[in-house]
Amino acid sequence: MLDHMTVPPTFDAAFYVQHYEDLSHFSARAALDHYNSHGRAEGRIASALATREGLRDWIGEDTNALEIGPFCNPFLTGSKTAYLDVLTATELRSRADAIGLDASRCPEKIDFVGDIAQVDRTFDLVFSSHSIEHQPDLVHHLAGVERVLKPSGVYALIVPDKRFCFDHFNPESTIAGVLEAHQERRTTHGIRSVIEHIALVTHNDAQRHWAGDHAPLPVSDQPRRIAEAMAYYEANRDGYLDVHAWCFTPTNFHRILETLNLMGLTALKPVAVYDTPADRMEFCAILQA
Repeated sequence: MLDHMTVPPTFDAAFYVQHYEDLSHFSARAALDHYNSHGRAEGRIASALATREGLRDWIGEDTNALEIGPFCNPFLTGSKTAYLDVLTATELRSRADAIGLDASRCPEKIDFVGDIAQVDRTFDLVFSSHSIEHQPDLVHHLAGVERVLKPSGVYALIVPDKRFCFDHFNPESTIAGVLEAHQERRTTHGIRSVIEHIALVTHNDAQRHWAGDHAPLPVSDQPRRIAEAMAYYEANRDGYLDVHAWCFTPTNFHRILETLNLMGLTALKPVAVYDTPADRMEFCAILQA
């Protein structure tokens, strides 16, 4: 079972100086100063868990784990891994085919279909990649994860950083929005989320975003895109709407999770939220009760 004491820190001086030849002569203090003044903004990797590859190595293949939303690209493939998705394996393969993805990579079996409330087992680790931002009620989702975690279990996440993906121009989510969604007991996405996700987005090339090229869509094209978003909402409002409900950065994700914990709305604490590496659009985070 994973122990939170083994979670690498968000800044590991030894890792940092070994990872970059130009810093090899730095002391631990000088390395931290460099990271705070230059490295973070440059997207330098300061921890073994800052990348999805490092996170996968840390979890390993022998962990009793539940993966949320594997679709056709499961992150965990060990024999002790179970899968939760909103669609069955057959439905996932059909959806993958429909949008031009490799359906053969979908899991052969989805163990639990629907909401996390369907899960009737407990796990040492729950994992999700590019999933938590889709949850209409974030507090409800966290409560479900809590319920299926064993004592001292870990929720490991890979989360898109809105600054470096198509959400760049959409506003960062706030604790007020999270609490509003929970008070309303949202189970589906509202039209605002649909319009933001479809009509108010830009390109999804992380390298271009890191280079400062965000390429906003011309205003003249927005009425058409908004009309498409509204049509999608009306056609699917009683079913599954595949859009983002939340826009995170490492900073606001940590702040929101910490606030929810302090308010007693989740027992999960942000043990570590890692900075986004250069030319990537995602960051890693570890939550634990």
